[in-house]
Amino acid sequence: MLKRMFVAPDPGRARLRFAVRAVLGIGLAVVVCGLAGHSLAGAVTGGLAALLALFTVTDPTVRGQAVTTALLPAVGMPVLAAAAELHDHPVARDLTFLAVVGAGVYARRWGPRGHSLGVFAFMTFFVAQFLHATPGQLPELYAAVLLSVLTAAVVRFGLWCYERRLPPAPVPAPPAGTGLARVTTRQAVQATAGAGFALVVGQLVSGQRWYWAVGATWWIFVNTASRGETLVRGFRRVLGTVIGICLGFLVAIPLHGAPVPTAALVAACVFGIFYTAAVSYTWMMLWVTLLAELLYGLLGVLSPGLLALRLAETGIGALGAALAVLFVLPVTTHATTDAWIQRVLRCVHACTAEAAARLAGSATADPAPRVAELEQLLGRVRLSVAPLVHPLNPMPARKARARRVLALLDDCAREVRGLVAVAADPEASHDARLAAACWRVEAAVEALTAGRAEPLHRPAEAPAEPALAHLHGLERALAELAEPLRKPSGSRLVGA
Repeated sequence: MLKRMFVAPDPGRARLRFAVRAVLGIGLAVVVCGLAGHSLAGAVTGGLAALLALFTVTDPTVRGQAVTTALLPAVGMPVLAAAAELHDHPVARDLTFLAVVGAGVYARRWGPRGHSLGVFAFMTFFVAQFLHATPGQLPELYAAVLLSVLTAAVVRFGLWCYERRLPPAPVPAPPAGTGLARVTTRQAVQATAGAGFALVVGQLVSGQRWYWAVGATWWIFVNTASRGETLVRGFRRVLGTVIGICLGFLVAIPLHGAPVPTAALVAACVFGIFYTAAVSYTWMMLWVTLLAELLYGLLGVLSPGLLALRLAETGIGALGAALAVLFVLPVTTHATTDAWIQRVLRCVHACTAEAAARLAGSATADPAPRVAELEQLLGRVRLSVAPLVHPLNPMPARKARARRVLALLDDCAREVRGLVAVAADPEASHDARLAAACWRVEAAVEALTAGRAEPLHRPAEAPAEPALAHLHGLERALAELAEPLRKPSGSRLVGA
């Protein structure tokens, strides 16, 4: 875990810039709330609003990000009003919270914007429980949300919009389907059921901090698409919480809410959340837990008993998520992984065809966007296969098989990147053998995605010509993929 954190590559220092900008934006938002005369509750609400505006908005274009950011208060403020108005009506409050959970997950069917708005709605309701918000506080909380989102937008789109210099990031579309065949619909039902369990059991454990259990269930469902992914994410959330609580005993409790060192540590936690989110959910949860402890220290309620309660509520939330994905409309790891790997293979073929057309002299062929899409799809495959390669997986044969698939897909991606680099060279020329090699790649992809059992072509040693060398390497990787992707009977077996 330490190696994954400190040795993980950061091309273009993207994660570093992401984290530093977050510290700047959130810190400035809290300062603005303070200058506006807001209380600690208003500053906390504003800081969270700025954090969500900088963290969850992931539209592929800067224009889309700006539109989503502008929509955040329109979604969050009515939810905040409902949470505050229902503060003294537990049954109505709980039912409304579950409705927000279900709607927030269902909104993912509309892509990154739906996901961002769903997360913002949920966290707005959550922070109202965290602060025990009442109707009398609404004007101040509204102002804090508006000021903080505006401040975050100024930092993100004005002071430091490094995304303008980058090509739009491709966003793989979620698997298609209608009704309960749609993954987002099934997950909305699962998340609501899991949150219902967490809410009831969490209230039995604590009538004041029950929302921690619901929050744990919610965040375990974020960015997952199968029961295997959800279970692994639940394990990592509990692990990160345990480590964060241990740090809390060493760091947060001794501070006793002292403002200056607490503010410095809060900034460090914000940096840690943003810097580690892309590479380690465990590390991210460590920082989230420590941040929550520091905020409770500022509020004057932090104690060892509170930390133990947080761990218990997190365990309840993880259990609720596990029960939901196992018994409520389960989405199997097999089906999810199979779908993503097939999309990777089709993208490999599309990249190859575009590169070959470029080498043949086509002025319109551009394989670069396809390569970016391939990287995104490979990331989804790694996330989907994570349960199979997890150290706690008790099935070594399946673990080895999954690792073999990942290694060969990485080989395919490496050869595709090399081919595209050759095609980008204006001095590169077309070889008549390229068409035959591209045809064989297409045939190999069709055979793998259709699950056909006929043997695939295994090329001889790659020639010296660079483009052909990459194509032959790609053919070899596709041929070797046939064995781990198929059952002995010849049907597909990608993620079983």
